[in-house]
Amino acid sequence: MDNKKDTIIPSHILRDISKALAGLSYGEVSITVHDGRIVQIERKEKKRY
Repeated sequence: MDNKKDTIIPSHILRDISKALAGLSYGEVSITVHDGRIVQIERKEKKRY
């Protein structure tokens, strides 16, 4: 398995990850990777009362 330490994440993907995290109080952000590339960002938010 290759260890790609020098892989650069494109700025639009970093922006999307930042948006997914913004304002999240309770929940999770999942990043799915296939063949060393980010292919999906999923946000699950929980409302606590």
